[in-house]
Amino acid sequence: MKLADMQVKSYLELVASDAPAPGGGSASALCGAQGIGLVAMVARLTLGKKKFAEFHEVCEQVAKEAEAVCDKLARQIDIDTKAYGCIADAFKLPKDTEQQKTVRRQAIADATLYATEVPLETMRLGLQGLECAQKLVGNYNTNCASDVGCGVYGMLSCVKGAWLNVLINVDGISDAGKAGELREKGAAIAGRAEEIAKALEEEVKKAICD
Repeated sequence: MKLADMQVKSYLELVASDAPAPGGGSASALCGAQGIGLVAMVARLTLGKKKFAEFHEVCEQVAKEAEAVCDKLARQIDIDTKAYGCIADAFKLPKDTEQQKTVRRQAIADATLYATEVPLETMRLGLQGLECAQKLVGNYNTNCASDVGCGVYGMLSCVKGAWLNVLINVDGISDAGKAGELREKGAAIAGRAEEIAKALEEEVKKAICD
């Protein structure tokens, strides 16, 4: 059974067990999926209300975009655990002969690259979710402002958590140029996510407190 298809309690029990996966990467993807899910909810709670008719077009677009991002992040929950499995399997390969050692080294290299690219994609999706949430500013029912804020925090946790998973794997990539490229991309996404989240947090607090 896919992790994303598990009951919430069963999934949480698995996370809390001594199983090495699902780990932080999968948990980060779930944080992001919940976060953007809240953005979709707020958009839909604004749609169809006469009072907010002027927001209809924006909220309709946000709801569709948010749902698409949510689906992709939900898939990342399982993809990240698969990436861990690839590394674990690579290290289990035999190394008795020179040929086996060569095959094993290549498998480890391929798996490490994959395990770095997967959380980087989770980061990208988390940022995409935050950019989607930006479109709601000034265009939604502010009675739901706290839900937007919770969604923003979830997506920021997604990006920052996935960034840690990039960092823990990227140093294992033997191609220094590729490693540097991935590190640079991750740093840029993390920085941009922080900026957007901070601005959205201020807007949310303004909507709640004013």
